[in-house]
Amino acid sequence: MNRTHHCAQLTKADLDTTVSLAGWVDSIRDHGGINFIDLRDRNGITQVKFDPQDDANLGGRAAHLKPESVISITGKVVERPEGTVNSSLPTGEIEVNATVLEILNASETPPFPLDDAGGDKVNEDLRLTYRYLDLRRPKMTKNLQIRHKASKSIRDYFDSQEFIEIETPSLFKSTPEGAREYLVPSRIHPGEFYALSQSPQQYKQILMVAGVEKYFQIARCFRDEDLRADRQMEFTQVDVEASFVTREDIYALFEGMLKKVWKDVLGTEIETPILRMPFHEAMNRFGVDKPDMRFGLELVDFTETFKKSSFKVFSGTANGGGSIKAINAKGLADITQGELKNLEEAAKSLGAKGLAFIKIEGGEWKSPIVKFFNDEEKAALTAQLNIEDGDIIFFAASEWEQACAILGRVRLDAAQLLVKREKLTIRHDDWKFVWVIEFPLMSYDEERGGFAATHHPFTSPVPEDIELLDSDPKKVRGQHYDLVLNGMELGGGSIRIHQPELQKKVFEDVLKIPQDVVESRFGYMLKAFTFGAPPHGGIAFGLDRMVALLCGTTSIRDVIAFPKTQRGQDLMAQSPTPVTAKQLKELHIQTVVPTEE
Repeated sequence: MNRTHHCAQLTKADLDTTVSLAGWVDSIRDHGGINFIDLRDRNGITQVKFDPQDDANLGGRAAHLKPESVISITGKVVERPEGTVNSSLPTGEIEVNATVLEILNASETPPFPLDDAGGDKVNEDLRLTYRYLDLRRPKMTKNLQIRHKASKSIRDYFDSQEFIEIETPSLFKSTPEGAREYLVPSRIHPGEFYALSQSPQQYKQILMVAGVEKYFQIARCFRDEDLRADRQMEFTQVDVEASFVTREDIYALFEGMLKKVWKDVLGTEIETPILRMPFHEAMNRFGVDKPDMRFGLELVDFTETFKKSSFKVFSGTANGGGSIKAINAKGLADITQGELKNLEEAAKSLGAKGLAFIKIEGGEWKSPIVKFFNDEEKAALTAQLNIEDGDIIFFAASEWEQACAILGRVRLDAAQLLVKREKLTIRHDDWKFVWVIEFPLMSYDEERGGFAATHHPFTSPVPEDIELLDSDPKKVRGQHYDLVLNGMELGGGSIRIHQPELQKKVFEDVLKIPQDVVESRFGYMLKAFTFGAPPHGGIAFGLDRMVALLCGTTSIRDVIAFPKTQRGQDLMAQSPTPVTAKQLKELHIQTVVPTEE
């Protein structure tokens, strides 16, 4: 098109020049026969004036336009009359007197308002069905622009650090010990399948053996798992691996990347070095390994306090090797019965039998359990929790990790109730980064009756803990690290095992994977390690989650152009869909659709 400017570009410096613009009709206003159109493109809005005294035909055509029609105009830039300046627009001091109007495509009436306020009130399924309209909204356009800026900043940063961007295959082999995979049948090899890559993990480690030394990729990954606000079946991650590095090198590398992205995208300086917090400290203080540190309400341990308590639930747990945890939801004593019920249900979903609490109102402690507490126990609670009138104390009594998790969930839900009451402020742009480190290398899986890798089986143990692999695997710390921002895990990584003997030991002796299975799934990797694998480590970083935080939204669907719904559907393209019998026959597969009872 013969556009001379975009719709956020013209200012008083362009007065009396003839310009051509193109875009969508944002709104139409009739002021006594003179029609004003706000013309919008991806950059912004310019007001266009159609005066029938200048051209009656032009004014009549403009009057019959519908919003979201695509037009181009030519006209002269003039100053807006006094009192009509719009200071909220970059173009608010001028307008264009149109002399030419070309209707490029008329629009039907959109099924929902395309302004941000109206669009936010619309059911998300409707927005996703008409995603091409939803993406015209200024907020959504801005989200995509922020995503682009973040991606470019990341590429520029790793290029400056001498990393090489390498694409790894999306079609990989099945590794069923991880998350559920998407399988792709092979037409050429009947009965055999590829799996869509869950991550480039094994390929990037092989690249280190290949001598690449510094690799990165903005990679598409696929996992067939239940969807939620921060999870999609296909997602994008910033994938990095480097040779001859320590954990400290990875921390410094990524903190440098974050500083550049936040500066490039938001113009904001973030403080480095970022706080490091061991896993056990995160669980003890916040009840979760991805702590939101924008507010307090921290967990406090009272296991020793209640070992001799007459409240048998607490004393029995404390003396049986469990933990007693408590938090003070300050100012939440006015909690409603419905809200309290919801907190209790949340606690029960994590294995609690109930949710013990004490309200402090009018100087009185109110609870069915308070009669069991002696003065010494009350004094300990008061001192360590800073109890005041109007507070409510919540308790969890269980084995350590479960007690932490229960109160960690209650903490988050209670914080939202306090925000709702305007008793607590949590800002999305209060950037609280933390590295969570020193995770257990292994966790015991009760269902399978054996150990499972906490992160993945390629994570290297902390050197001084290697000897514990034979005697007490649960005590072995891994060289694993997660980067958390405002309660959301942005990414995780580790220093990898590069010695074939140690990797084989973890597979066979600790994880108890049969030797033939190890060979079929990882044999090529173990073989590669025998040809001089360097020490190496890396991280995978969720681009979608990071951009969502940069945009101030809680859902990654708002920063992905064409996301799936929580049921895994693309409502616009209406997928997934059945395929023909001919297609199935070519792939040598049959489908069995479960019947509904």
